[in-house]
Amino acid sequence: MTTTAALTPPPAATGVLERLRGPWRDVVVHTRRNLVHIRREPLQLSDVTVQPVLFTLLFIYIFGSGIPIAGGSYKDFALAGLLMLNLTTSAMGTAVGLSTDLATGVIDRFRTLPMWRAAILVGRSISDVLSASVCVIIVALTGLAIGWRADASLPSVIGGFAIALFFSYSLSWASACFGLNSKGPESAQSMGFIFLFPLAFISNSLVPTQGFPGWLQVIADWNPVSAVTAAARHMFGNPNPSAGVHAWPMQHPVEAALLWSIAILVVCAPLAAHIFKVRTAE
Repeated sequence: MTTTAALTPPPAATGVLERLRGPWRDVVVHTRRNLVHIRREPLQLSDVTVQPVLFTLLFIYIFGSGIPIAGGSYKDFALAGLLMLNLTTSAMGTAVGLSTDLATGVIDRFRTLPMWRAAILVGRSISDVLSASVCVIIVALTGLAIGWRADASLPSVIGGFAIALFFSYSLSWASACFGLNSKGPESAQSMGFIFLFPLAFISNSLVPTQGFPGWLQVIADWNPVSAVTAAARHMFGNPNPSAGVHAWPMQHPVEAALLWSIAILVVCAPLAAHIFKVRTAE
């Protein structure tokens, strides 16, 4: 009798678990819904399957023929940058997906159901980070096929990919803000393009920033994409010319990458929830 009582959770704990079970179930349902859409239309994954292969081959063989990298090959230098380039640009999918749901009236139907409203956003973010995981695998396999190698332990390499995925997850919430503020999928894609492409390219992803004009180098060195790229190169043991830059994010890339990711998530997740509440209250 005493043993049974000891194993039985207190009523308060049971109540908390029951309250969490419903929202979690709603998140799982919405995540599965997004994945089913991808299964029915596989071309939605072109930005994380075909694009990474094309970008990796084109940039390495075109830029690699003309950009010398001290301490290693351009292949080893570029892979982390190409990983971040693909993860950053593919984040537009979150904006387009949410904008499409708003435009087609699907979310109005969800509002009539007894469900946790935020599950729509959380489910979208989880399905998008799963898609980003596919992108990571494709970039890594393509890099290995053409000669990229990591000069670090396996846990360190996994940590580098994990930092990139965490940044991708936080960026999906920023993209959600664009999608919820747009009037349609086309404008959502345009807004994402205007913001995400400069973020991806004005960085150290493809070339060292030391050759940039002074003012542009400052922007690039404090760009969150540069921090995550430098962190991945550091974790992979690949050539990292940014280590010679005196800017704080380049001297402490892992810490800077995590701080940027957390900051974006802390700001954009509540902001996206607020915008969603306002849009769906109309």
